[in-house]
Amino acid sequence: MPGRDLSLLIDAARMAGRVATSFVGRTAQRWDKPGGAGPVTEADLAVNDLLRSVLSLARPEYGWLSEETEDNDKRLSKEHVFIIDPIDGTRSFVEGSNTWAHSLAIARNGIVTAAVVYLPMREKLYAAGLGIGATLNAKPIAASQISELSGATVLAARPAMIADHWISKTEPIFKRSYRPSLAYRLALVADGRFDAMITLRRSWEWDIAAGALIVSEAGGACSDQQGTALLFNNRDPRLNGVVAGGSNVHTALIDALA
Repeated sequence: MPGRDLSLLIDAARMAGRVATSFVGRTAQRWDKPGGAGPVTEADLAVNDLLRSVLSLARPEYGWLSEETEDNDKRLSKEHVFIIDPIDGTRSFVEGSNTWAHSLAIARNGIVTAAVVYLPMREKLYAAGLGIGATLNAKPIAASQISELSGATVLAARPAMIADHWISKTEPIFKRSYRPSLAYRLALVADGRFDAMITLRRSWEWDIAAGALIVSEAGGACSDQQGTALLFNNRDPRLNGVVAGGSNVHTALIDALA
């Protein structure tokens, strides 16, 4: 089943890419969501509508959780659920950047079994199926084997570097970089381009689900900020931060966090 579902997600992601790139980021109609939840554009909604139509037609028995669909409790009773971010990195899309992504995942009883992170403007399609490995453009990828934080490259927003977050009570010694899309950060870790990523804020499932499986199938590890394994399709679809990396550096990060 993971392989069959993965093929469905890959095809759907490519369709989403064609829809999203038909809009011009800077001129796409945009507005701000209520409650300071960030921007949304007509492209986000168009991609969401496409994906819901295509995926729900193919798997009508699966539940649905998406950033751009009003949530309800129906998904909680489903064995399988789609977890979708139509465009992760909407601000980047609006700015005309090429680092936004489509993030598509399927979870079964809380465990992600198939996942795709697709960056159409960079022609990068990351994919993974539970037990069948992770790929970038159909070629196998592997997470970093580094074990020490000293010299590690970690994708993190500036607030994660505040000294109070760390046992040492000093800014950590790793080299920090940043990408706006959480899904893309996870994919870069899976590909070994960066040793790890960390976010200490509450994180929506749709930002994380696909990338988490891609990291683990690439030989890495992904957990919340306390080292607890991630489960998806929760009533409150927010996670207690995310730490991901090669298995050794992941352990080092968890041990270093206050």
